[in-house]
Amino acid sequence: MTAGDTFGRLDDDDYPAYTMGRAAEMLGSTQGFLRAIGEARLITPLRSAGGHRRYSRYQLRIAARARELVDRGTPIEAACRIVILEDQIEEAQRINAEYRRAAESANPTAAA
Repeated sequence: MTAGDTFGRLDDDDYPAYTMGRAAEMLGSTQGFLRAIGEARLITPLRSAGGHRRYSRYQLRIAARARELVDRGTPIEAACRIVILEDQIEEAQRINAEYRRAAESANPTAAA
């Protein structure tokens, strides 16, 4: 791997760039919180060659949303379920919008 390959991955939201300690620090949480949301299957961190958990920016955004809910008093299991459902709704809305655009471009007179 060259330096160019590594720098290119820094823009990748799914690249597991952050250690557990750094991820917890960025979230203002504990490593235990990250373990708990992993056990609740909200996120599944990748593992380094040495077996250490590594987190991506995408996973940290999801963890931050769960942390926000937990800070408001939502139990961690419920917070994880809420975040999963929010993500599913967002994905369904994105797919619906794509279908709508495809239908409109296939039949432009129906949209008018």
